[in-house]
Amino acid sequence: MKKILVANRGEIALRIMRSAREMGIKTVGVYSEADRNALHVRYADESICIGPAPSNQSYLVIENILEACRITGAEAIHPGYGFLSENAEFARQVLQAGLTLIGPSPEAMEIMGNKLSAKAAALKFNIPMVPGTEEAITDIHQAINRAVEVGFPILIKAAAGGGGKGMRIVNRVEDFTEQMDLAVSEAASAFGDGSVFIERYVSSPRHIEIQVLGDNYGNIVHLFERDCSVQRRHQKVVEEAPSAILTPEIRMKMGKCAVDVARSCSYTGAGTVEFIMDENLDFYFLEMNTRLQVEHPVTEMITGIDLVKEQIKVAMGEKLDFKQEDLHINGHAIEVRVYAEDPKNYFLPDIGTLKTYQTPKGPGVRVDDGFEQGMEIPIYYDPMIAKLITYGKNRTEAIERMVRAIDEYQITGIQTTLGFGKFVMQHPAFISGDFNTHFVEKHFRPEFLEESEEDEALVAAVLAEQIFSQQNKNVRPAESINVNSNWRKNRKN
Repeated sequence: MKKILVANRGEIALRIMRSAREMGIKTVGVYSEADRNALHVRYADESICIGPAPSNQSYLVIENILEACRITGAEAIHPGYGFLSENAEFARQVLQAGLTLIGPSPEAMEIMGNKLSAKAAALKFNIPMVPGTEEAITDIHQAINRAVEVGFPILIKAAAGGGGKGMRIVNRVEDFTEQMDLAVSEAASAFGDGSVFIERYVSSPRHIEIQVLGDNYGNIVHLFERDCSVQRRHQKVVEEAPSAILTPEIRMKMGKCAVDVARSCSYTGAGTVEFIMDENLDFYFLEMNTRLQVEHPVTEMITGIDLVKEQIKVAMGEKLDFKQEDLHINGHAIEVRVYAEDPKNYFLPDIGTLKTYQTPKGPGVRVDDGFEQGMEIPIYYDPMIAKLITYGKNRTEAIERMVRAIDEYQITGIQTTLGFGKFVMQHPAFISGDFNTHFVEKHFRPEFLEESEEDEALVAAVLAEQIFSQQNKNVRPAESINVNSNWRKNRKN
């Protein structure tokens, strides 16, 4: 394989290109008109415009991607994550064009792309499932009877969906019909498929996922777990590996289940099997993502395995050169996603120019990004600016490094989630490991960040006062300055 086209943008495009370059493989970057000056465009060995700014006119247009391969002579396509990465029809057309897709087969995508067919495949290997229905609901009365059997609260879920769309929690049987109609309508609008099913609602869940890797010769391994329980709007914002709560025995069981799920669809390449875990540490199969995950760096940090290189090698027909017993967890890694969002305003997306953009450095710090100072955050795409990853010999060191790295990360011109990331790192629930997917709604309030900023401003003012006093030889003893004063309380009263 001599040339790969990366059918994506931003940080993940750069991430893939860097591994390809280390392997001596040329890369082709594609870009929309909005991304003409993007870093991945400059980094690629050659780049080609594939359409206007909106993704449905550029990054999601299969014909444009394939034409870019024809023009540049690229032999393979890496789709990254998002966009076309889990589109079975795209995968099929890539193969029909005589190209190599760096990813699983279209058949595996189709099986795992629908939650009901994924459950059916996993059940063949006796994978634990949340009690509910195994098929789409067609009879409302049967569904209500099944809901009563399972017990309320019940979760109605879209078979084809994700990201919280087409999902409804029902606490009473009287509300079931109305909530189901809403879930079906939302699922049909978002995914073009109104199929829904029901599950028992796990009230205090942890979101634990297992990284898997398979070759074309039936070899499949898992690379341990990631805990992705800190979420907003059902989307992850903080991930870590390994989990703070898994025992070696549970880790082994979950790993075996993940490998079996991958085996159920003859999976090849890198994929992630997601589980939900209740307060008793019982786990249940949730879904499989048939692509590279956003949070893959934390797995790379604790295993020393470059997942992108492994994807490419598998696509080239190579066997995995390690076995399960060769893999071990070394240290701890945490990822904080840096979004152009305002956590003080319910995480609403923000756009603007990066007036200041300076990334943190030092031991155990990794930044995967696709921006530099002076660039604009476009309105057309996901608001993630970067992924900030820290590594330590243990969880405590990884957390401490993350706090330090967040303090060093300088971004002005837009609002970001860095302050929220620091809030998470310093919260007793996160530090103790006693948290779940309701962390944000249970522990976070926008005003907490405002109070933190006021504290920092007060400390800065106190230090400035000390320096000014010393310079004027009117030294005021440091111990006489009470940083923990009643300043805020008096100001508010």
